[in-house]
Amino acid sequence: MIPSIPLSILMQIQPQIQQFASMLSSVLQLEVEIIDSALYRVAGTGLFNKKIGQKLSTGSQLLRYIIETQKEKVITHSRFDPLCENCGNKEACQEKAFLGTPIMYHHQCVGVISLVALTHEQQKRINDNIQEFSDYVRHVSSIFVSRFLCDRSSGGNIHKIFLTMMENMDQGVLVVGNDQKVKFANHTALKIMDASRGQMIGKTIQFQPLTFGDNFKHGHMQHVITFDDRKELIIGQLHMVQDQWLFLMAFHQSHSSADLSAAQEGPQIEAMVGECRAMRQLKKLIGRVAPSPSSVMIAGESGTGKEVVARAIHKLSGRQAKPFIAINCAAIPEQLLESELFGYVKGAFTGASANGKVGLIQAANQGTLFLDEIGDMPLTLQAKLLRTIESREIQPVGASCPVPVDIRIISATHQNLEQCIAKGKFREDLYYRLNVIPLRLPPLRERRDDIELLIHYFLNLHTHRLGLVYPGVAQEVVEFLKRYAWPGNIRELSNLMEYLVNVVPSGEIIDMALLPPNLVSGSGNVEPEAELPRTMTTLSFHEEGGTALEKMERQMINDALARYSNKKQAADELGIGIATLYRKIKKYSLAGRDAE
Repeated sequence: MIPSIPLSILMQIQPQIQQFASMLSSVLQLEVEIIDSALYRVAGTGLFNKKIGQKLSTGSQLLRYIIETQKEKVITHSRFDPLCENCGNKEACQEKAFLGTPIMYHHQCVGVISLVALTHEQQKRINDNIQEFSDYVRHVSSIFVSRFLCDRSSGGNIHKIFLTMMENMDQGVLVVGNDQKVKFANHTALKIMDASRGQMIGKTIQFQPLTFGDNFKHGHMQHVITFDDRKELIIGQLHMVQDQWLFLMAFHQSHSSADLSAAQEGPQIEAMVGECRAMRQLKKLIGRVAPSPSSVMIAGESGTGKEVVARAIHKLSGRQAKPFIAINCAAIPEQLLESELFGYVKGAFTGASANGKVGLIQAANQGTLFLDEIGDMPLTLQAKLLRTIESREIQPVGASCPVPVDIRIISATHQNLEQCIAKGKFREDLYYRLNVIPLRLPPLRERRDDIELLIHYFLNLHTHRLGLVYPGVAQEVVEFLKRYAWPGNIRELSNLMEYLVNVVPSGEIIDMALLPPNLVSGSGNVEPEAELPRTMTTLSFHEEGGTALEKMERQMINDALARYSNKKQAADELGIGIATLYRKIKKYSLAGRDAE
């Protein structure tokens, strides 16, 4: 309740200021508090949305400092700043970081706009963007004054302020109505989309995420944006703000050459990221076979994501509400595998639980049983599994009566089971029972068009999970990783992205210098560059003559390394990629120079 005292000029337009604070909070993803010069709270979001119109406590040293000095104040770690030293509320303070900017009107400070971090993620946002947020809020504050306090007759000015604010953002911004028509696009967005304002405003637009799940609700996602006959792959965040969609584009964008023409074909399957021809065909096939009760066998190298495919089949089937039970046949000792799969009754063997145990097959009743690395199942258990499939019942260890079960079996293997059959290591009759619907999951080296999509998928996954800043990736790194053979497949790529988000400086771009040396120097796992510039590499790769030319090449590399301490600059002068430079350093035994 607003007290009965003369209202400040900010309090007189309190509803508009509250609306402005809410929009500012949505754009910057921070809490916002606005107070007047008498320390009355005019507006606020989140924790600061309480006690609007009431005077703040006497412990508000930060806000008093800004009003008295008419200067901005930034605190990256609250409670440790000298201004916080004598604060009586210091121990109970929930603020982790603070950026306050004075609101100036006729050369007087009439209030303060505060950006406040209450979580570690928000704290990192302020710490990583101090200058940008500072300039931004100062600019917004000047607009705020000129558009509101100088002309209070029009309540619609809040929208003009919001649009002006977004137009001056370094991030690309699109505002889309509920009718899916573009209402606003700032200059940065138009540049990223390579479109004019006339080509965007009023056009119907669709956002299709390429990654799914609750983990990505508030993080960056790759979206296929469709308007007119165009499809663009844009990384960004989609927010609902006051009955409108706000799409905030990431500072660092992808430059994918992936074919997005069929991106909306087939079922949208969580975590199955990929738009190459093989993956689109696989998704379509999964969509067709998922409703069937027939057994599925997924063949693929280690690390290709066989369990992801199994879970996708389960989710698209009529059994999706029932259990999905996964067991790795290679990870459980042979002597325990039978009791794990089939369960046992009380007193079945020495050391058995007094209550017996329900086996995984029975636990998957009416659902899906996923048997990973089926090729490692012992022959004795293969026979018992075959009987279960044929009779649709199991016999727990020590039980006298069978138990009926209704399961769908999805199995997976990286082995050639036909060779295992020939060697007598796998039962042929079980193979044909399990291999009713065969699926082959391609290795990552056969999915080079998907690598950039996967890079950004895992960057998003790991930055969100670890609470880190989403980095950009140099195109040279993307091209190198596209040529890499990926012996560990998608698992190796995921591990690499997790490593890189931990070592890249906050807010910077991942470049070749950050890649692990064993990855860059492992030339056996990297295809040669498809096309080399007509420089010194032209002689060494395309001409004959061997020894003399190699000596010349070695000398040119040595000279370039002597001139530049930065290998990227040396590679640029030589006209080769940095990966090629590292291979040449190794070839010509310039390791000493490399270490400098």
